[in-house]
Parts: sequence; C-alpha cells; structure tokens
Amino acid sequence: MTTATLPAPAPMSLFERWLTLWVALCIAAGIALGQLFPGPFQAIGRLEFARVNLPVGLLIWVMIIPMLLKVDFGALHQVRRHWRGIGVTLFVNWAVKPFSMALLAWIFIRQVFAPWLPAEQLDSYVAGLILLAAAPCTAMVFVWSRLTNGDPLFTLSQVALNDTIMVFAFAPIVALLLGLSAITVPWDTLLTSVVLYIVIPVALAQAWRRALLRRGPQALDATLARIGPWSITALLATLVLLFAFQGEAILAQPAVIAMLAVPILIQVFFNSGLAYWLNRRAGESHAVACPSALIGASNFFELAVAAAISLFGFQSGAALATVVGVLIEVPVMLLVVRWVNRSKPWYEAGLRRG
Repeated sequence: MTTATLPAPAPMSLFERWLTLWVALCIAAGIALGQLFPGPFQAIGRLEFARVNLPVGLLIWVMIIPMLLKVDFGALHQVRRHWRGIGVTLFVNWAVKPFSMALLAWIFIRQVFAPWLPAEQLDSYVAGLILLAAAPCTAMVFVWSRLTNGDPLFTLSQVALNDTIMVFAFAPIVALLLGLSAITVPWDTLLTSVVLYIVIPVALAQAWRRALLRRGPQALDATLARIGPWSITALLATLVLLFAFQGEAILAQPAVIAMLAVPILIQVFFNSGLAYWLNRRAGESHAVACPSALIGASNFFELAVAAAISLFGFQSGAALATVVGVLIEVPVMLLVVRWVNRSKPWYEAGLRRG
C-alpha cells in the first residue's frame, strides 16, 4: 500500500481542541431552547419512521460518513506486521472494555449513586454506558495517533479491522450485556440500528472513497479537508436537539452528568493503561503501544448517541449517558496522549531489559 492511501490528519484544530467547550455551549443552548420553544422541538421529536427520528438519522449520517471515508479497508493485510499490538488492542476493545464498563455501570449507577439518581432511569443510564463502550473509536484515533507519533500503518489497519468486527459484533455484545443487566432491547430495533448506523454508512463511505481515488489521492484529500467540519457540526446540532428534550431532567438534577462521568473516566484510564502495559509486556514498539492504548480507551460516541436515541429515545437516560461521553472525550484523551508521551523513557527501558 502506498502512502497516498493513508489518511493524513493534521494536529487538532482549534475547534477540535475546544470541543468540550462547544459541547457545553450546545448543552446550554439546547436546554434554553427546549424551555423557551417546547412546541417546535416536540414536533421534531414526532418526525419518526420505524422508530427512527428522521432529522437525527440524517444528522447521524452526516456525522459518521466523513469519518468512515478516512478508513481504508485495503489496509487489513497490514495486521500481520504488528500482530502482537493488534492482538492487544482487539483483546482490550472486545474482551475487556464493554464488560468492564458494564461492571462499572452496575457499581456506580445501581449501587454507589443510585440514591441520588432517578430510579426510573437507572436501567437506561446503564444501557447508555454499555452502548458507549461497545464500539471503539473510528476517526479521532487518527488525531490521537498523530499527537503521539504513532505508527500510521498500525493505526490504519487497526481501525479498519475494528470497523469490520463492529459490523458483526456490536449488536451481539450490546444484546448480551444489556441482557446480563436485565435490560430488554428488541433484537429487531438493535439490528436496525446496526444497519442504519454502521452497515449503510460504511458502504456509502467506501463507495465514495473508491470513486474519489479513481481521480487520484489528491481528490480524496481535498474532499476530506472540505467535509471535515460536517461531522462536528452535525454532532453539535444533534446535541442541541437532545438537550432540548433533556432540559427538565438536567435542571432538576444537574449532578447527574458528574455521576455519569465517573465510570466513563475510570474506564478510559483503566483500558488505556491496560493496553499500554500489555504492549510493553509483548515487546511492541512505543509507536504501536500509543495508538493501541488510545484505540482501547476512546469510543465511537457518534454511533453510541445514534443507537441510544434509536433504542431508547431522545428523553432517555441512555441518550444522556452517551452524550456525557462526548463531553469528556477530548480533555480526557488529551490527558492520555500526554501520559503516553511523557512515559516513553519508562516504556523503552522496559523493552531493553526484556
């Protein structure tokens, strides 16, 4: 594979670096607009077909497709080059992360914080946290990898492999963990979400990618640069709609967001640390361990938000829980980036001793 087929993300833009601020502003705007103009937002909420809200469905596609356009599934053959790092990342992403989040959700939502949370939303909060952890990050990983001087071929092949696995594994893992948590989700609704928010966007993005590459790598790069802002803009618009519906619940219990953030933060630090340590034990280079740790810690929150809204609705605790993941994603991941960069001497000293 030539370097022309690799995504070439620039360092984080000012807008991306301050994403938490924009999310906070959208939360405030959504709550205010929902209180001032309840009628129009209720009308938007009724625009559904087969339990899918049409305005949100469109926004989700605008959010996800530009990210999937970066993914080159032709990079899958590269997995052999760093099989140990690939193995570590797959283990953390699919065997540890969803199950550790389900455990943390049970501990904090159903036990520690239960007296201060609305009882009727406890199951929904747990479901949202599980949805958040069940899909590894797709797009922002390229940025995190760049900030740690990660191996671009490893990052690209790992994202392509994760996306392939996600098409088949997302629904069964979510259904299993929700079942273990005594939360009933109709299989047909879950599979519809997978088709709408994974299968179809992947197919459209890859068809678009192939069409662009027939005109040369420059056409793909130019398109990625042009549509880059679409994803975040659509995400912010979705948040305004979501918080217009969530406003009353948040105003009644503003501490809910902080309580939901606790298991998410623990999950991020635990999984990134585990992946980083396992790569060191396996003898992988620091350039592989960094993106492995970051892929293991971050979430495909766009998919989680979409699935939560489809499965449980705008006003659900599940939708709110996934949005808390969006709120803390950038600052927390930047902390992980700083940690793996500063620990490079410790990491490589361990490799030399091995």
